[in-house]
Amino acid sequence: MGSAILGARNLTGCEHRLALDFSPRDDVVTEPETAEANRRIEAAQAHRRTVLDLIAGLQSGRPEGAVVAVNEADHRARAAATVAAMDAGAEWILQASLPTDVERGRRGHAEALLRRGDGYLPIIVVNHRVTTVVAEPRAGETPSLLTSPLFGWHPEPDATRAFRSQRRDVMRLAQLAAMLDELGRLDVPRDEAVGGLIGLDADCIVVVPLGDAAADYDATFARRRAIAGGEVRTAPRRVSECRSCHWWPRCEAELTDRRDVSLVVGGNQGQVLRDAGVLTIDQLADYRGAQPDDWTGAIPFEDTVVSAKCWVRDIPLARRRHRPRVQRADIEVDVDMESYSERGAYMWGTLLTDNTDASRPVVYRPFVTWDPLPSRDEGRSFAAFWAWLMTERNAARDAGKTFAAYCYSQHAENRWLRGSADRFGDMPGVPSRASVDAFISSREWVDVFEAVGDNFVCPKGKGLKRIAPVAGFNWRDDEAGGEASMEWYAAAVGLDGTLRDETQRARLLQYNEDDVRATKVLREWISGDDVLALPLSADLLAENA
Repeated sequence: MGSAILGARNLTGCEHRLALDFSPRDDVVTEPETAEANRRIEAAQAHRRTVLDLIAGLQSGRPEGAVVAVNEADHRARAAATVAAMDAGAEWILQASLPTDVERGRRGHAEALLRRGDGYLPIIVVNHRVTTVVAEPRAGETPSLLTSPLFGWHPEPDATRAFRSQRRDVMRLAQLAAMLDELGRLDVPRDEAVGGLIGLDADCIVVVPLGDAAADYDATFARRRAIAGGEVRTAPRRVSECRSCHWWPRCEAELTDRRDVSLVVGGNQGQVLRDAGVLTIDQLADYRGAQPDDWTGAIPFEDTVVSAKCWVRDIPLARRRHRPRVQRADIEVDVDMESYSERGAYMWGTLLTDNTDASRPVVYRPFVTWDPLPSRDEGRSFAAFWAWLMTERNAARDAGKTFAAYCYSQHAENRWLRGSADRFGDMPGVPSRASVDAFISSREWVDVFEAVGDNFVCPKGKGLKRIAPVAGFNWRDDEAGGEASMEWYAAAVGLDGTLRDETQRARLLQYNEDDVRATKVLREWISGDDVLALPLSADLLAENA
């Protein structure tokens, strides 16, 4: 086995990224992290500092030595201080670093180690939500989730929450449990171990059973260490992780050069094609015969063939039907929400079009808070947005007119519509969860993203930034995008010590306005005549008959 030493980050995600990260440095040019990756790292660090300060404050009355914060500058000193604190029997060890296990190839740190019996259990802090609210707990049913308050380890069944498990969190805790076990410091046998998980809300410690994950962790660790040691060969493939990977420019060039099929077909479907001997986009575009027997997934096989043909011929979209269609109404409101990571939604942008009155101006209206998230002022701006939207809807109904509100990919908007109702339900004007759910499920809430998928085969993705330019819309800011807007927002409000630059607020408002205008242009184009210039997917498929 090679000498590679793996941390928690190396246990999940793209295997080829792992191989590149551990490649000899004279063979590989190290690429910097993307701005998005750096933003996430900085946000996570800020959240961890906040939570650790909270825990330290809750333990402020404990005797000297009960709570130890490890603040040494380098890893070796931090590990020594952590071991010394364990030897002394400290109850809480904050910012703990375990000694690097060179022989087994493991390194790890925990935001906290909590003493239980003769050993310790690991607790980690993450910058995403780890539970969801259970609206109506079932009477008489014992909850499967255990949670503990932040001030100590007192696990109890929790009927108010459901666990949002993420594999990377479980793998990190499993690695820490394995390292503590090797040190003889785990509080229980490894197959009975648990860990603690504190999420973005930082309102409890979620108890994560680790015994059942031990076998998965061991197998994963063995394979990952073999990859890092150069014993298992990997190759690039396009996956969702590529969007934020610092190696993507290198991998994209290699994939494009060999016209790799993963550029148009990803995931398990791409593997099915490779198993069938279809390795390039050109081979897929020329495919004849029945689809592979083991084809599974949401994307029909015929769509992948059409996508490959479009990619080869530089066709942006192909029509599924002769006349594309999208729901239209007398009064139309385009909506776009802006959020920052898991912290909340700071802006709801709207654009109203009255198709019954040409003299009524099409006006962009944003509902926004510039208080750094998370903030109660988020609830105020959401209440104002909801009141305006319902007023326009009710006015249309009263006038005997049809009404529809449009978004692009309702998953994000729906999440924050529901989340805002749940979190700010005690504030004036905030709707109930039932009211939000009723609106979301009605015909008056239209997802243009779904309309695009229903009407077109999209060889290069269905994101608004890719599709709207086909309809003739372009953003005023060349840097406009989700990643850039995160940086703009952090500067606009001076988030987490960032130097405040209020000029970025105007930039965010312009970006949001362009998003809602792009949605309007796109849905009007779908129901117009210019769209008929695109080829029909059936005609492209007929070429292979």
